Amino acid sequence: MENIAIEEHIITEKPFYLVQGEELLIARTAYQNRLPILLKGPTGCGKTRFIQRLAWELARPLITVSCHDDLSTSDLVGRFLIKGGEAVWMDGPLTKAVRAGAICYLDEIVEARKDTTVVIHPLADDRRELPIEKRGETLTAPPEFMLAISYNPGYQSVLKDLKQSTRQRFVSFEFNYPPTELEASIVREESGIEQSIAEKLVRLAAMTRSLKDSGLQEGASTRLLIHAGKLIRSGITPRTACKATITETLTDDHEMLAALEEMVSSLF
Repeated sequence: MENIAIEEHIITEKPFYLVQGEELLIARTAYQNRLPILLKGPTGCGKTRFIQRLAWELARPLITVSCHDDLSTSDLVGRFLIKGGEAVWMDGPLTKAVRAGAICYLDEIVEARKDTTVVIHPLADDRRELPIEKRGETLTAPPEFMLAISYNPGYQSVLKDLKQSTRQRFVSFEFNYPPTELEASIVREESGIEQSIAEKLVRLAAMTRSLKDSGLQEGASTRLLIHAGKLIRSGITPRTACKATITETLTDDHEMLAALEEMVSSLF
């Protein structure tokens, strides 16, 4: 039963990912040396797709956990549940990954509670151990296991920062939006639209990103451009598609919405 659950996390088709440098080489080398990795960068810039591609290349199951304010240690490690009048232990996703030698990806780690992130410390150093206090058990990770975490530095605050005691356990990668030509290729490939439209969407994204900290918290991500491209490919007009996927998504401020719609009109 455990094997069936893990098999569901195996990526069978090669994920589309355009390499920008030596990030995959370094990540594969980190894996070979049993080192955990940290991905940092803005939302929708390709961090999750990168880890999916890495899991596919390494032929390891990928277990992803989306971290949030209420994420507890029990949510990660496991808990006892009552079944048929008996207390039955259920592994959490982190424990499942350790047992199976999978890649465990903790997405947006800074969103998790501080007392929760401490549990990964012994897994992320030379010990490679996961203490399961409720069972009085300590698991030693097999060579195949890899720990990966990510966060968006743009949303950091004093209350949501990654401690140095955590950071300095990891091999770190900084992700950003790809160069213009590369980003247009990604949008074209992922959405199926023409190159000329993909290039216009990328120009629009650059215009919105220039407004970061000047009214916008974040500019349009590559992910949003792909969403817009898919709507356009399916027959929605470019201006309507951009309004639905980009302008309305980025802000609720009426003045900023008007400014973004002018940008769209200038391109489409």
